Amino acid sequence: MQKGNLREKAKTVLVAGGAGFVGSHLCDALLARGHPVICVDSFISGSRDNVRPLTNHPGFRLIEQDVCEFLEIDEPVDQIYNLACAASPPRYQADPVHTMMTCVAGTGNLLALAEQHKASFLQASTSEVYGDPVEHPQREDYRGNVSCTGPRACYDEGKRAAEALCFDMLRAGRVDARVARIFNTYGPRMQANDGRIVSNLIVQALSGKPLTIYGSGMQTRSFCYVSDLVGGLMALMDVEPNPRMPVNLGNPGEFTVNEVAEMIRSMVPTRSAIIYKPLPKDDPQRRRPDISRATELLDWQPTVPLVEGLGNTIDWFANNLSDRPQRRAATPRRHRATVASQPVSAQS
Repeated sequence: MQKGNLREKAKTVLVAGGAGFVGSHLCDALLARGHPVICVDSFISGSRDNVRPLTNHPGFRLIEQDVCEFLEIDEPVDQIYNLACAASPPRYQADPVHTMMTCVAGTGNLLALAEQHKASFLQASTSEVYGDPVEHPQREDYRGNVSCTGPRACYDEGKRAAEALCFDMLRAGRVDARVARIFNTYGPRMQANDGRIVSNLIVQALSGKPLTIYGSGMQTRSFCYVSDLVGGLMALMDVEPNPRMPVNLGNPGEFTVNEVAEMIRSMVPTRSAIIYKPLPKDDPQRRRPDISRATELLDWQPTVPLVEGLGNTIDWFANNLSDRPQRRAATPRRHRATVASQPVSAQS
C-alpha cells in the first residue's frame, strides 16, 4: 500500500530509457497493472533483449530515439518516467559530453513533452548528487559534496541540473514533476560489463576469475533490489498531492564492499581470490539513504534482503553468461541460510 489518493485508471505511460536495466523492469510492472507503455530508448546503453519479450504485447510500443532530440508522440500521454541516462561510471564516462546533454537537454525535451501532453513527470535522479558525502546517512536536505570538475561530474552535475529543471517547471506550474534520488540498485538484467559492484563480482565469480575490489573494500554501499525500487518509483509517480521535493529511494542496509564480495564467494562455487586495485577518483567512501521521507509520504520501504536478491541475481547471470566454463547449479537452501547469518538489509 502507498499513502495518498492513487490514480487507478489505466494511463498511457512513456518510459524513456525503457530498455535499460531498471527501465525494462518498470515497463513490465506498468504493463502488469494494465497501463499501455511507450518505451523510448536509443540503445546506447539499453538492451533489446530486455524488452524483446514485450514486443508482442498489445499494450507495448517501442520507439528508438535519443532523448537529446525532441520527441513527438501522436497520442495522449498521461505519465512520463525519465530513466534515459547511462548509470554506471564506465558507461557515463565513455562519452561525458553526451551524458551531460542527456541529463540536461534530454530532460528539457521530456519536460516539454510532459507540458504539451499535461502529463505527470518523474525524474530518475541519483544518490550521486550527494557526491562523496560528509553527512551520513544522506537526507534529501543535504546539499552534497560533489566535484564539479572531476571525471564523474558529467553524471553528478548533470543529474543536479536535471533536478533544477524539474523543480523550476514545477514551481512555474507548467509540469507536475517529481524527483526520485535512486541509490545503488541491483538485480536481473544488469549488464555484465557495466562496471557496477554487484555485477562485476558476480560475473568474475561465475567465470572463475579473481574478484576485483577497488580501494580497501571498507567503503560502504546500500543495495536495493530492482523490484523494490520499481515499486517506489510507481508510488512516487502516483501519490497525491505532489511531494514537491526530492525523495530518496534505496535500501538503508549498509555493507562494505568486502562483505558483499564474501557473500558472493560463499554463494557461488568458486575458488576465486580477491584482488585489490586503486580506488577511482572521487569514488564515494560511504553511501546510505535516509528513507524517512519515502516511508512517510509513500508508505514505502524495501522488502527484499540482500542475500535473497543476490541469489536471484546470481541465478540470472548463471543462465545468461555466454563465456563462463559451465552453468551454475541452484544454490542449496541450506547454503543460503548460512549466508543469511551475514548482515542483511534493514527491515522495520
